[in-house]
Amino acid sequence: MSETTVRPLALVTGASSGIGLELAVQFAEHGFDLIVAAEDAELEGAARRLRELGAAVSPVRADLTRREDVEKLVAAVRGAGRPLDAAALNAGVGVGGRFVETDLEAELGLVTLNCAATVHLAKRIAQDMVARDEGRILFTSSVASQAPQPFQAVYGASKAFVQSFALALREELAGTAVTITTLLPGPTDTEFFDRADLTDTRLGASDKKDDPAQVAEQGFAGLMKGEATVFAGSLTSKAMGRMSALTPDTAAAKTMKPVAAPGSADT
Repeated sequence: MSETTVRPLALVTGASSGIGLELAVQFAEHGFDLIVAAEDAELEGAARRLRELGAAVSPVRADLTRREDVEKLVAAVRGAGRPLDAAALNAGVGVGGRFVETDLEAELGLVTLNCAATVHLAKRIAQDMVARDEGRILFTSSVASQAPQPFQAVYGASKAFVQSFALALREELAGTAVTITTLLPGPTDTEFFDRADLTDTRLGASDKKDDPAQVAEQGFAGLMKGEATVFAGSLTSKAMGRMSALTPDTAAAKTMKPVAAPGSADT
């Protein structure tokens, strides 16, 4: 039997850059082969980097807002010829700005990717893992899941959905050998703020964002330990995340409002 057939296999979505790519790096550095998915052309460069770490890598270009592309990715996983040992469901987008002014199609697309596609993919993966009674699933949530997010209203709600869904699934699967972990990063130095149109906010303009490699390392470690929730990043980010979970929603929303307001970077 060749070495590649005995290495564990992991799936990472949103793997072309940012936290997703760094999660894939963690898997590769810890002896996993990979199926990596993203919709953009950066995926090929990410795959090359991962192969340099010794992993066998299968890139799948997929737009997970399309159900047929989710099923295409599921088919790639099931057709790999070996079981899926771990999955990091990381793909997601944000939309910033005043809700009455933001683009409806962009926000409906956000809900489809962050919520519906996550449920769709998790359903297929969890069913297969439970049938085998083995596996690990990591959901990339956010500290934004812990409190209402003015000027990121739909994004914050989508991450609250992911967090609630993942923790409920974890409880359902208690007693099986399938573990569910959520990763809650704070503001991280990725393309997220550019893509979400948040660069003119105090939140987006801050030079104190966390390193995505650090976030991914902590998330991977938590996944391997079977932890329920991983607040990731710097000590400050971790503390702020835990504090936001304890703060009443109305107070938390008032705290978030000035840092996420459009144009707040100039104030």
